[in-house]
Amino acid sequence: MSISKGLKLTNTLTRSKDEFVPIDASNVRLYVCGPTVYDYAHIGNARPVVVFDVLARVLRQLYGKQNVTYVRNITDVDDKINARAAQEGISIRELTNKTAQQYHEDMAALGAMPPDIEPRATEHIEQMKDIIEKLVAKGFAYAAEDHVLFHVPAMEDYGQLSRRSVDEMIAGARVEVATYKKSPMDFVLWKPSKQGEPGWDSPCGISTPGRPGWHIECSAMSAQHLGETFDIHGGGVDLTFPHHENEIAQSRCAHGTKNMANYWMHNGFLQVEGEKMSKSLGNFFTVHELLETENLAGRKWTGLSIRYALLQTQYRQPIDFTSKNLAEAEKQLGRWQDIISKAGVHAKENAAPDADVLQGLLDDLNTPRAFAALHKLSRAARQGDKQAAQELADSLLFLGFDLDIYAQQKQALAPKKQVADTQLQAYVEEMISKRLEARAAKDFATSDRIRDELLQKGVLLKDLKNSESGEIETTWELKA
Repeated sequence: MSISKGLKLTNTLTRSKDEFVPIDASNVRLYVCGPTVYDYAHIGNARPVVVFDVLARVLRQLYGKQNVTYVRNITDVDDKINARAAQEGISIRELTNKTAQQYHEDMAALGAMPPDIEPRATEHIEQMKDIIEKLVAKGFAYAAEDHVLFHVPAMEDYGQLSRRSVDEMIAGARVEVATYKKSPMDFVLWKPSKQGEPGWDSPCGISTPGRPGWHIECSAMSAQHLGETFDIHGGGVDLTFPHHENEIAQSRCAHGTKNMANYWMHNGFLQVEGEKMSKSLGNFFTVHELLETENLAGRKWTGLSIRYALLQTQYRQPIDFTSKNLAEAEKQLGRWQDIISKAGVHAKENAAPDADVLQGLLDDLNTPRAFAALHKLSRAARQGDKQAAQELADSLLFLGFDLDIYAQQKQALAPKKQVADTQLQAYVEEMISKRLEARAAKDFATSDRIRDELLQKGVLLKDLKNSESGEIETTWELKA
């Protein structure tokens, strides 16, 4: 039965913000394009993981965890994988297993829950071949020189998702010039394997071993685990064309369906420090680098601060990922941690988020609006409202911010000199809290006295105004 719960999503297919109505409210289905596992995931790869992790959480809240299936695939057969395995002198399986494990660890550090199902391309070769043979039998594909290609002109309404002109699609597809193609827009469903590459028995009577093209993988895996038509398909905006356009063509033509997915969602591009991320510019960062090295702003970063920075901007908008935003994220998480700790509350597993937080998310995953609701709760909690503190803790956990994990991440990154004297640290934090209370009460004499007493003990305080909340925050350091 179809049921609306008030969730609205911007649908790339319709170019409008549509009310989400699942095909079956007891079987809500979400598919997201996952990684090609040949190297560490870069920060741009992490954005859809975090975005659609939030969407999955919202769907589970609305329809019940048992009624939602979230599928995110792994591409483990690809030219880049072949090249990297050869470069490292290891087997393709060894490379993909190692890289997939790295991916899981890095995404977990960002607070992303694993999908319900994580299919691998190499485990769905037979399903791919079945779709290919259906397309050939129906006249939408053809075999030529040990390849099988989808014939784009055979599909009358090809291009509905990206809505590009034919010339734009030809340019955007970066199609290989090949004499065996009937049309320059035709794309590969199956191709012969070269010496040393993985290969399988080919479809359509081709005698040469081969391997699948990129686009056919997701058509096969989504149909296998979610059905020929499902609710939501997500990914980065860069996948709209040609990948998602070609997925739609293969799936609809093979199965004879009106839609592959009813809602198509795409997150915006990511740039770093105001520029397009590029190795040549020195601003290309993997998640692993941010967590484990000091390559950005000369320090390591916590996974949950990265999550916060990725969610500060609404998912469809381009995002500028900066060290300043990361630093502000860490400070904000620290403030929330302090407020919740002083209130003596703990986040409850599976608790519903605050109503205003949820309403923000129901509006096309408007995370800035949800964060504004969190700031409102934090202001009330700071004034002694324990219920607000509880709702803040529950809402943060719902959004993937487990503050116990955040404390562990911060502790792991803290320089030894900062944690060596835990008694001093506890004393300074207590004095800062009392000073902030004095400032709030306009008792500036007490505020100044606490500052001066700490200075005599070699502790220098610094007051800064938070650009988002407008609240004064205080940091400290030992005088040299």
